[in-house]
Amino acid sequence: MTLQVIGLCRFSYPAIGGFQVEHETMEERIDYLYDEARIDERFHLFEAVALPSLRAQTDPDFELIIVVGDQMPAHHRDRLDAIISDMPQARIHAEPPRPQREVMKKILNAARRDFSQPCLQFRFDDDDAVAIDFVERLRKAAKDCDALLQQHKSVAFDWNKGYIAEYSSEGIAATEIFRPFDVAALGMWVKGDCHLTIMNFAHNKIDRFMPAVSFDEPRMFVRGHNASNDSRQKPVKPVHLKPFNREQSEAFRKRFAIDVEKIRQIFGGT
Repeated sequence: MTLQVIGLCRFSYPAIGGFQVEHETMEERIDYLYDEARIDERFHLFEAVALPSLRAQTDPDFELIIVVGDQMPAHHRDRLDAIISDMPQARIHAEPPRPQREVMKKILNAARRDFSQPCLQFRFDDDDAVAIDFVERLRKAAKDCDALLQQHKSVAFDWNKGYIAEYSSEGIAATEIFRPFDVAALGMWVKGDCHLTIMNFAHNKIDRFMPAVSFDEPRMFVRGHNASNDSRQKPVKPVHLKPFNREQSEAFRKRFAIDVEKIRQIFGGT
């Protein structure tokens, strides 16, 4: 039986908890998430960065569950439906505001086709990208580590090198980074009949709770660097990005399916 691979993406879902930016009320959080300028940027990133990298996977046998709030305005929901209409792996799951980990764990476990069988899971932020062979390498890592898997109920797989990138009408600016156990390019194997999910754990602490296999090659992820990053709403260490030249942009396209011309078009408003 082919190992099931499930990805989970939270798209402006108004969870209780799960944000570094706090709000006094749920109404304030919903207003913040659905602010037209903010969500327009998230759509741009999802359309130009995140989804192309998944559409181009060399192993297309995976699922992507996109979690949204059940009160998402209709025009935003219609826009989301439209941009995933050509992606059979993706489906939208609407939920009312609930505690972050509780709802995500429930969604992941419900998505397992046969709970008695093991599966692979990954988290996916709507402004990130993974390399086009991420799913293929995740499956291979599980196969290569079969003896380890047989001894544990869960095992993490992490690719710790990638890029931070910023996008604009000028194109792509980026820098290479080493960032172990970040959200992007982190996967987890779960044994059959086990209720653990990748959402049980803070991503940067997952290696405290299970064996973890970390790969230094190849470059496997691109983390978005933009105005609406949750993590950038509080003081953080500055990141210095350099504009990509044509050769670097072409390498990015081949590795992550991020097309610099589409970036310029979308972020230039044309």
